[in-house]
Amino acid sequence: MEVVIALAIGIVFGSGIWLLLRPRSFQVLTGLMLMSYAVNLFIFIMGRVWLDKPPFTPPGTTPDPFALADPLPQALVLTAIVIGFATTALYLVVMIGARGLTGTDHVDGEEPEV
Repeated sequence: MEVVIALAIGIVFGSGIWLLLRPRSFQVLTGLMLMSYAVNLFIFIMGRVWLDKPPFTPPGTTPDPFALADPLPQALVLTAIVIGFATTALYLVVMIGARGLTGTDHVDGEEPEV
């Protein structure tokens, strides 16, 4: 199962890099989002998702690290999702403004000669 997840993360990240190298702004934005999703999935999977373990020690018991889930990766991914959404919204506003000023959505501002 680890190989399948590693391949999925690699394919999503590689697709993000490929889109990041494209000349249009929307493709760059989509590539950044794909890379963000791949990193979030990597962090989440490295946290070892447990279905039947609580994230905190019940009151009155001694802490046992093997009986608890690690809440830190889940908190990091949640924070990364919020920051990624805000960054995407900001980039989208800049992209729309640049399109209005230059009349093109190419990253370098120039249409390719055909």
